[in-house]
Amino acid sequence: MKNRSVFGWLELAIGILLIGLGIYSFFEPMDILMGLVFLYGLAALATGIGDIVFYCRMDRHLGFGPTLSLVSGILSVMAGFVLAIHPSAGSWAVVLLFPLWFIAHCISRLARLPLARFIAGRGYYVFSLIVNILGLLLGFAMLFSPQLSLTSLNIIMAVYLLLLGIDCLTEAFTNIGAQR
Repeated sequence: MKNRSVFGWLELAIGILLIGLGIYSFFEPMDILMGLVFLYGLAALATGIGDIVFYCRMDRHLGFGPTLSLVSGILSVMAGFVLAIHPSAGSWAVVLLFPLWFIAHCISRLARLPLARFIAGRGYYVFSLIVNILGLLLGFAMLFSPQLSLTSLNIIMAVYLLLLGIDCLTEAFTNIGAQR
């Protein structure tokens, strides 16, 4: 019998990447639209891959996977490629794609919360519920008010990336991030 890790290494890497991006956003606010577009593209790519991997794991273990995780993963990967390949187009992409990414990613995470509560417990459930509801509100606010996105993007992104990174780290250290 093969021993497997009970630690979520992918979630840990994504969490560290997102926290690093969040901290960098606080210290370099003038570079938010152009300088960080490439790095945010990598973050979107990483979280998209994470959502797709989650879908595949659940499909393998349960016989079906949460379709919202797959859709969110595909949207995140698409947004990541656009931002990484065309960083100069980042200003319009940030205004349009990041709100959609926030909304899709938060819906995906909210859809899997009942399973997360069962596996990881109430503390993770409540924290993830709050973070993802805030992310949904933020996504819709940025979608309906592009001016909000442009004027306060550095603070919004920094705070949300920090919270999302902490959420991923929490997932890595609970049973939900375990590979079984």
